[in-house]
Amino acid sequence: MLAGDWRRPRKGQIPEVPAEPGLVAEDPDSGFCGAVVGCDKTGVTLEDRFGKRRVFPLTKSGFLIDGKPVTLVRPAPPDAASRGRARSASGSIAVQGLRARVAKESRIYVEGVHDAELVEKIWGHDLRVEGVVVEYLEGVDDLPPIVEEFGPDTDRRLGVLVDHLVDGSKESRIAARVSSPHVLITGHPFIDIWEAVKPASVGIRAWPRVPRGIPWKEGVIAELGWGDNTGAAWKRILASVNSYADLEPALLGRVEELIDFVTVP
Repeated sequence: MLAGDWRRPRKGQIPEVPAEPGLVAEDPDSGFCGAVVGCDKTGVTLEDRFGKRRVFPLTKSGFLIDGKPVTLVRPAPPDAASRGRARSASGSIAVQGLRARVAKESRIYVEGVHDAELVEKIWGHDLRVEGVVVEYLEGVDDLPPIVEEFGPDTDRRLGVLVDHLVDGSKESRIAARVSSPHVLITGHPFIDIWEAVKPASVGIRAWPRVPRGIPWKEGVIAELGWGDNTGAAWKRILASVNSYADLEPALLGRVEELIDFVTVP
């Protein structure tokens, strides 16, 4: 990037990337980083992990993705053929008559059964197309020995989705103990996967703030008046999710990143 003026690249040097929903990009001038939540002829809207949104113009070489300069462009409208194709819950074109591939050795691990059910509901079709299995860990406290037991290598990659992966958290300290180049640990900022579902989709104004010392899920359903059964509450939340549009961009980008990582040839 430091070789020459990357703001004035040679023709073909900087790739053009469609600003699809969930794509994570960074504005190098301000340092603002977020997922794409909208794009029109005037600019692209990014939303960061705290829910703050900013609009940026679609300038040449105007963004960074994974630290590399790109030019974001408006996604192409669907052609006549693709308009008639069914879409999966993740927004991808559904493969008709799909027969799941034999599972790859690579895996995606998530923290709990709720995480696994949500990933299956939105990305299940895509994962079966790619032959990727999702397993849940029941927490990440023992992640380093679990990774060692898995034995990741070039053809056996591991992606891990972690809840509440923010600076200074217990989860971030555990993740820092894993350094294999064949493992990608990423995550969302929410305390629990429940919060990754947009409140409007569930029919609430916002997820309640639960005081420290109170179990988060129990505190949430108490504040919402949903009784005392967290299992029933989760079924209610999951039933409200129909597509990627019901999920926060901070989760969408991370799951797509993990799927890309474990399916690289």
